[in-house]
Amino acid sequence: MQFKPGKIKQDTLVGLYKKMLLPRLVEEKMLLLLRQGQISKWFSGIGQEAIAAGVTAALSPEEYVLPMHRNLGVFTGREVPLERLFAQWQGKASGFTKGRDRSFHFGSQEHHIVGMISHLGPQLGIACGIGLHLRLAEKQQVCAVFTGEGGTSEGDFHEALNLASVWQLPVLFCIENNGYGLSTPTSEQYRVKHLAERGAAYAMESHRIEGNNIVKVYQKITALTASMRKQPRPVLVEFDTFRMRGHEEASGTAYVPKKLMATWAKKDPVEQFEQFLVKEKLLSTKERDAVKAAFNETIQTAWEKVKALPTVTFDAAVELGDVYKKASHQLLHPKPETTTLRFVDAVQQALYQGMEQYPELVLMGQDIGAYGGVFKVTEGFADTFGRDRVRNTPLCESAIVAAGYGLAVCGQKAMVEMQFADFVSTGFTAIVNLLAKSHYRWAQAADVVVRMPCGGGVGAGPFHSQSNESWFTTVPGLKVVYPAFPYEAKGLLLTAIEDNNPVLFFEHKKLYRSAEQEVPQAPYQLPFGVAQFRAKGTAAVVITYGQGVHWALKALQEFPENSVSVLDLNTLQPWDRDGVFEAVKTHNKVLLLQEDSVTGGFMGEVAAAIGEHCFEYLDGPLVRVGAMDTPIPFAPALEAGYLPETRLPEALQKLLAY
Repeated sequence: MQFKPGKIKQDTLVGLYKKMLLPRLVEEKMLLLLRQGQISKWFSGIGQEAIAAGVTAALSPEEYVLPMHRNLGVFTGREVPLERLFAQWQGKASGFTKGRDRSFHFGSQEHHIVGMISHLGPQLGIACGIGLHLRLAEKQQVCAVFTGEGGTSEGDFHEALNLASVWQLPVLFCIENNGYGLSTPTSEQYRVKHLAERGAAYAMESHRIEGNNIVKVYQKITALTASMRKQPRPVLVEFDTFRMRGHEEASGTAYVPKKLMATWAKKDPVEQFEQFLVKEKLLSTKERDAVKAAFNETIQTAWEKVKALPTVTFDAAVELGDVYKKASHQLLHPKPETTTLRFVDAVQQALYQGMEQYPELVLMGQDIGAYGGVFKVTEGFADTFGRDRVRNTPLCESAIVAAGYGLAVCGQKAMVEMQFADFVSTGFTAIVNLLAKSHYRWAQAADVVVRMPCGGGVGAGPFHSQSNESWFTTVPGLKVVYPAFPYEAKGLLLTAIEDNNPVLFFEHKKLYRSAEQEVPQAPYQLPFGVAQFRAKGTAAVVITYGQGVHWALKALQEFPENSVSVLDLNTLQPWDRDGVFEAVKTHNKVLLLQEDSVTGGFMGEVAAAIGEHCFEYLDGPLVRVGAMDTPIPFAPALEAGYLPETRLPEALQKLLAY
């Protein structure tokens, strides 16, 4: 291995050696502890230290870096205290995730590090969001994000590169090509000769670097990042390296040819650079030994302190209390001046007033710019607020949701519009595994609202008509809102914008231009989790939400006045358990109505809660009415038969007669 330091000063060269040596020595200690059963798992980066150390050294401390599970050098390079790292790996309370996650699945705002989740792809989209923040704030900074050669096969990789290219974001995409995705060699992962070639497909500058050569890594990344700060743009870098240990220790390396392993052993980045420094008299053997001894003493001291700490204890209140970031704001109360608004107008007005109130709010979605969105909710917004804040996106739901999270990491607010709620499936991982778990894992608020135009009755067929709220109501960390009237649509959407937690905001397409109501003109907010009666009766109560409220009110025309109540949930996570239980206790007969298919729908959860807590108050069976257990069909007659509206009166009549 040839090292050509050029103008790099001696103390910088020795510093780079130390930045590789410390994570190597930490790893050697961890591998020993793993064999002793004192830690549970380890993903080794031995043989790849030059990449993490070199990239981190080239960045400014305030520039975000998004590492993977073999980038210990990023954490030590940012001087993350070893005691906290060791506590993290042991699952102690003083770790970054309070024992809730392992290894490198965490971040630290103090050190400008955003850790990965096991679904590797969203990490790249997060970097795009951070890069977008840098552009909007006109900061001369870059963001670096790591992935492996295996991760480049995921759709998120391609979505993120395309997005970064289209928006010219200052993101340094770092591919650590270490030869294997677990046991699958690169020959079975892709057909291009070098992954750097993929940059051309996105009109993106790309480079290949000898990843085990710390001097080349540091020189090239220093030059690239300096250029990117002056001329913001994405750059793709492929680092050639090799993984000398198993994917994780339990998997071993039996699948690696011994000759290949021996070849790369001769390219050990730490040993090779150490020999160079000693040979060139830039580091004496005495100094080398002193550095190693000091590092080992620091490691052992930190380990002994953490080992002596008590194991984490379970406290249900603490665990539940950390799922969501607690609100610190006071709700804005409605003012008396009103105007008549359709549902779509109320949503539009809430968005407009939210954009006025929060200059850090960015809207992202397909065709939401000059076109105004397919439902014209954002019509005129781009002219008023500018295209920096009202951003057309490529068709890449996963990367856009992750980018919204990246904006949140930088203290901004993001709202993502799904063109149709059905399309959220391509952004599912970013929502349920990234946004939902963020605050619980490392106390990072995921300040993202995802707007979801949903629902049937408009003849749009299986891929544009689903009411898919139940996909998300089982995921702790998400809030799910589903209003039925313009008044709630505006007030709850403004609350969602204010909330620092991820909110899925469902808007029924058929209600956009059919529901009309007097709505306060000034901004106001309504609390989540407060159900409202839309009709009052004594014999039974229909509990529902969204379009179901309107079906129920229409069905009441066939029954005696004041016989049936209609309770509108408004929000499904959180849902008004106390309000529902009180309605059950005062009515004794309950019909649960949803537009979604009966099996697995949200009303099954409500039914279970009623059966568990209010069984003795029931004077009849819990009745559920929902759509058929089929995909939603297109033809009007088929769709009408699928939806529960026509079955509701008969079901209600049977319940009353029970």
